[in-house]
Amino acid sequence: MLRRLRVGTKPINRLLKDERTPEEIELLNKAFNHALNLLGVVDRNDPLCDMVARKVMEVGATGISKPREIAEMAVVRIGLR
Repeated sequence: MLRRLRVGTKPINRLLKDERTPEEIELLNKAFNHALNLLGVVDRNDPLCDMVARKVMEVGATGISKPREIAEMAVVRIGLR
């Protein structure tokens, strides 16, 4: 059984310092959350969260527009799936 994710600043939001549209931010946040779910990560303080956030942003920069696809590709690129 998964515990609820801890509330607070999402690691991906700390990294989204450049200019992005609200739609891009929403897309990356959805992809980030989905990637964490795929990996079973529930603790936002887990060091893996930063790695996931960076990979989600990297994959998101390729132009993929579906959060699920971004998440799945990010997890593959991390090498945990």
